[in-house]
Amino acid sequence: MTVAVLGSGPVGQTAALLLARWGVPVVLVDEHEVRDPVGSKAICQQRDTLDVWASLGAGCLAEEGLTWTIARTFHRDTELFSLKLPDGGSALPPFVNLSQARVEEVLDELIAGQPLIDVRRGHRVTGLIQPGRVVVECETAGGTRRIEADYAIACTGARGDVVRRELGQRLAGVSFRDLFLICDIRADLPGWAAERRFYFDPPWNPGRQVLIHPCPDSEFRIDWQVPEDYDLAAEETGGALDHRIRAIIGSVPYEVVWRSVYRFHTRLVPRMRVGRVLLAGDCAHLVAPFGARGLNSGVADAENAAWKLAWVLRGDAGEELLESYHSERHAAAVENAAVTTATMDFLVPQDDGQRARRLDVLTRAAHDPAACEQVDSGRLAEPYWYPDSPLTTPDPSRPFAGRPPRGALPPPGPGVLLPDVTVASGRLRDLARQGFLLLTTPGVAAAGLRSAEIPVGGALGARPGEAWLVRPDAHVAAVLQDPAEASRALQRCRGRE
Repeated sequence: MTVAVLGSGPVGQTAALLLARWGVPVVLVDEHEVRDPVGSKAICQQRDTLDVWASLGAGCLAEEGLTWTIARTFHRDTELFSLKLPDGGSALPPFVNLSQARVEEVLDELIAGQPLIDVRRGHRVTGLIQPGRVVVECETAGGTRRIEADYAIACTGARGDVVRRELGQRLAGVSFRDLFLICDIRADLPGWAAERRFYFDPPWNPGRQVLIHPCPDSEFRIDWQVPEDYDLAAEETGGALDHRIRAIIGSVPYEVVWRSVYRFHTRLVPRMRVGRVLLAGDCAHLVAPFGARGLNSGVADAENAAWKLAWVLRGDAGEELLESYHSERHAAAVENAAVTTATMDFLVPQDDGQRARRLDVLTRAAHDPAACEQVDSGRLAEPYWYPDSPLTTPDPSRPFAGRPPRGALPPPGPGVLLPDVTVASGRLRDLARQGFLLLTTPGVAAAGLRSAEIPVGGALGARPGEAWLVRPDAHVAAVLQDPAEASRALQRCRGRE
């Protein structure tokens, strides 16, 4: 049994390491011979992403990343509000900023020490053949190569057009006209090192936005919204880029570490499972970066795909379980697209009506807390919850109330990710990630499953006599009043009901 993982960015690396942890041999394919270590790229790593990486032995990423806990939002020269990120009872920070290059370096070190992962660099995917086993056709310096695998996870990123075409998929959606200039600078800016700053219509970028993120080693990433005809080379040559930076940081010395220009998109494939191939990360969905929902959602794709493929390959679930990968993660992509599209509509109004509404909201927000709730500078990444998944057993006494207020988490219940807490048996999520887990309240006998006792109440809000079935990705599959129902809930969560 083998899984081919196509693409070795952070999503592909995570998928490969998770599969290997479940004992599944992996062929990790990438078209590049060596990595490009330049530039911050995806920098905002959310707590639950850090948690996945920590479970793989990459806990240093949370330690190395720069932790920020305050998100400030300004209109012109006025601060409208600040959001303090909750600690959530976790030892992990809510967000850290760390360059994608460093994440890849750490995950590569783990991959190098994992004998179940066979890395094939310099392999450009040119074709995929199904049905039956997946055959991956690659072009290499030595000619055409064919890799056979039982299944594949496509993590080939936004430019994975060949893979999508071979699977009959297209990234449908919209691209935004305005561009965004990104500069990584190194400078000493006291007081800016633990907070994200978002500016609407600042004097030094009138009519558009600026986002500033702190990074390790006194680096700061600055994103400017710029017109669609923006010319970076001309700005650098004429000195306008220096003026642009100095308008924000003043006269302090600085060094430009990296700069680039991007156009943002909201695009989704219609199917994230096509036969024996699962699409993940930017290969399946593109969203604007405000809220940091790109990489973080891709890592959640990888974890969802890995445990389900492992269970199918081990014979512990039927292939129908893989269809839940599409239903769960495509729903997550749709929600992320909706959230980021609303943000982009507020950032880049499409008509006079939207522009007038935005100006009204921003003006009122300076003195009206109710108006602050309408200011959209990006709802920060959060896990997607699976109450409507075919794998989840509903609990009428714990109905899912929908998306909670900004910065809040829903109460634990069916479909929700376990809170990151410590119990007598150890860290709760670590226990869950060893396979299906039945959490029981005192005096309740386990139903033939790996189990751990939890106190009544506490972080879960468990009630006397209950049993909680938890999936291998630490999401609650069922809350049962009768532990004898655990076997049926388990069958449902394996896709066999």
